[in-house]
Amino acid sequence: MAARSKGSVGIIGLGIMGGAFAKNLVQAGFRVTGYDIDPARRRAMARAGVTIAPDIAAAAAAAPFLITSLPSAKALRAVVDQIAAAKLAPKIIAEASTFTLADKITAEAALKKAGHTLLDTPMSGTGAQAAVKDLVVLASGESKAIKAMRPVLEGFSRVVYDLGVFGNGSRMKYIANLLVAVHNVASAEAMVLGMKAGLDPKQVVEVISAGAGTSRMFEMRAPLMVADRYEPPTMKIEVWRKDMDVIGAFAEDLGVPTPTFSATGPVYAAARSMGLGLQDTGAVCTVLERMAGVTRRKGAAKGSRKAAGTPRRKG
Repeated sequence: MAARSKGSVGIIGLGIMGGAFAKNLVQAGFRVTGYDIDPARRRAMARAGVTIAPDIAAAAAAAPFLITSLPSAKALRAVVDQIAAAKLAPKIIAEASTFTLADKITAEAALKKAGHTLLDTPMSGTGAQAAVKDLVVLASGESKAIKAMRPVLEGFSRVVYDLGVFGNGSRMKYIANLLVAVHNVASAEAMVLGMKAGLDPKQVVEVISAGAGTSRMFEMRAPLMVADRYEPPTMKIEVWRKDMDVIGAFAEDLGVPTPTFSATGPVYAAARSMGLGLQDTGAVCTVLERMAGVTRRKGAAKGSRKAAGTPRRKG
């Protein structure tokens, strides 16, 4: 006898995060209908058991609950316009992306006018964490809607928080991502210091992860730095640029100084200028290696190379 479905959910945006939501919800027993503008993503999700809708309106019409996971505010506006124009029965929609509060509030107003309830539900966690249901859902908005959608949100996450009024999810996400930005660059800085000192990078990860100086980002990104491999990305540097801009503007509007966060900006910018924009944000290690004059020893297998403790020769 086939297992009973837990219900239906639609997902618009099947990229790194949305695709992970979809896969985990299918595995949890939900009927998932999805849509993405990228044909390759649609094919991959179809293989994972997702029913692919022909367009945004069809994906939204397929279920009472909808998740949007989108790359830009422009994409959010387009999706909202199409859902509103489709004149669908009332939906509860969880907007899982990181945008400005103004963009989210505008989307909420437009969808409310069309009879829908929008929740502000960004995620704390990387794409790699999303793949293994290690996400924290920062939900905010109408409490009854959050309660109704909680089984769906729990289907792809580790914990769901109801943070109160609409927008608090985004506010909390900005704080979380400020720390991610700092810890990621700090992890790279620590790894390069260890490499330049002639220590075994793998041992640096093992020892620091066991001590007081560790962080979740160090434990996740330092192994990528050891391997010197940043693809496939769990968060692309180019996409992270948008999140950095949102956090900076938020802090500036509140008059809160962020000297440590601001200091990481040039490092991410340097990574983009080096052509690393489509790689994982852990690739900031490459920037700091170049600044420190660190070279990797040739001849060792990828992922087990040690860094030489001497600068590159000039000329």
